[in-house]
Amino acid sequence: MPIYEYDCPHCGDFTLLRPMAQRDDPCNCPDCAAPSPRVILSAPGLATLAGGQRRAHETNERARHAPQSLEEYKAKRSHGAGCSCCAPSKP
Repeated sequence: MPIYEYDCPHCGDFTLLRPMAQRDDPCNCPDCAAPSPRVILSAPGLATLAGGQRRAHETNERARHAPQSLEEYKAKRSHGAGCSCCAPSKP
């Protein structure tokens, strides 16, 4: 959820974590409960990650909703049938 900035006419500005669907709705001030409009006081901050971390997060998000079965994993592997990484270990 993003953090939005609001300006209370009595207490001044404050920030609040709200769903994007409610971004344009006025919010009650946490101190005096007065309806406060949303304002943009600072530039938005964009979080960036390294490519490897971004791919790992994408994989985790994808796996959280629909994890791969063993058969799906084996069907997508890019190495040959004789590789030792997927074969059972030998004593």
